[in-house]
Amino acid sequence: MKKVYLIYNPFSGNRKGISILEKIKPIFEKGNLALEILATEYAGHGRELANTLPFEGYDGLCVIGGDGTMHEIINGMMKRADGMRLPIGLIAGGTGNSFMHDVDALDPEVAALRILTGRRRFVDIAQVDANGDILYGFNIVGWGLPTDITETASKLKWLGSQCYNVASIIEVLRNKPRLAKVKIDKQNIAGDYGFILGCNTIHTGTAMKMAPLARFDDGLIDLIVVRKAGRMKLLYLFTKLFSGRHIGNPAVVYHQCKQFTIEPLENHALNIDGEMIGCTPVKVKMLKGEIEVLV
Repeated sequence: MKKVYLIYNPFSGNRKGISILEKIKPIFEKGNLALEILATEYAGHGRELANTLPFEGYDGLCVIGGDGTMHEIINGMMKRADGMRLPIGLIAGGTGNSFMHDVDALDPEVAALRILTGRRRFVDIAQVDANGDILYGFNIVGWGLPTDITETASKLKWLGSQCYNVASIIEVLRNKPRLAKVKIDKQNIAGDYGFILGCNTIHTGTAMKMAPLARFDDGLIDLIVVRKAGRMKLLYLFTKLFSGRHIGNPAVVYHQCKQFTIEPLENHALNIDGEMIGCTPVKVKMLKGEIEVLV
């Protein structure tokens, strides 16, 4: 590792990007790693940078931010006209840091030291056909409650890391009907669902252990299917998400699959990596080892 881009989001995670940058710069400089530092200036800028920056002569693309920033970088890189890829080094600096929680590197300084080792790991990517639009996800693809929770949480950012928890309670109490046909690999099911969440990582949001068996390099997506239940049962289920003990609940079916499709009676927005983007009907296919990360 000799030279990398370092992209930071000054607005991510309650504007922590700048202070994190000041902490990790000395670590990289001590490790004789040349940095080209770029700040994102607007929503989608990270995607544009990953899509258009010249990659020749660089050994990696490092990012300070959360799941949303990582989502932008991956989507930009996956759609490059030249097909070039760089390993991605993520440094946690967002409200949701699911991937870094999985690899036990939430501390930015720990993440920076790991990047300096140059160790690479492959990460599976979900190819998402959202009503004809092709998108990519590294963390989650959600429909139902996860979408509504993200939308509500975006209005509660002033609560910091608790915004997802409070939003979850609000949406569980609303308990909207969601009728859909679902295909999991070759199995067809239908019903009224609380939510369906495809997970490539164990953790979701801040610290919910949504898919305790998930591995981001096994070529599979862990699909959590929750059938419609009463408000109190859903609230009880919510209390178990942080420990992963919701698995085994009668309302929960846990699948590991290579692809799945959701066709709701009424189309709604999707939650991809914590971002409200795309809409149903949705077809998801896993691409094994599609991206390299420095971790």
